Amino acid sequence: MMKRVLLIIMFFGVCLHFNQAHAQRCLPGMRGIQFMGGLSDDLRWKNGNGFGYHAGIAVSTYTKNAHHWVVGAEYLEKRYDYRSSLYPVSQFTGEGGYYLNFLSDRKKTFFAALGLSALAGYETVNWGEQMMPDGSRLTDGDNFIYGGALTLELSAYLTDKIVLLVNGRQRMLFGGDCGKFHSQVGVGIRFMIR
Repeated sequence: MMKRVLLIIMFFGVCLHFNQAHAQRCLPGMRGIQFMGGLSDDLRWKNGNGFGYHAGIAVSTYTKNAHHWVVGAEYLEKRYDYRSSLYPVSQFTGEGGYYLNFLSDRKKTFFAALGLSALAGYETVNWGEQMMPDGSRLTDGDNFIYGGALTLELSAYLTDKIVLLVNGRQRMLFGGDCGKFHSQVGVGIRFMIR
């Protein structure tokens, strides 16, 4: 009799372990803070001929069906080659957007979401310095910028509190002097805080 009770308890414990519910993921109202970084525009890191990168921080708040709001800030820098020296164009932007989850697995481990965001911020060319070392003068200046971004975000829960992020996004910004479109590829991590 004692062996049967022990066997039933062990069987119940094994069933609980294999069919572990992940119901505490992506519930409405849950929040996370995320840190992102990656490459921009030509999508490669180069020592010469310019390169671009971005870094950002954001807060995500989940709604129903693992959809989520994102509010954050981002820094993007692209360097342009001019007579064997690089000059920077930097963008500081704030973001507010909504991400629709369109694919997830049964255990709520992997997600794919498509996001649409509004962006606004400031662009500075060569940190406001218009004179170049050779005496030439930049015609591009500092401007307020605005626009939007379309993002494809893939996320994977490493634990119930840590999420790995990979995304690709296309930004379209108006008001600046250094192009309207900026492509980005990035990786990041989200820490669920409540």
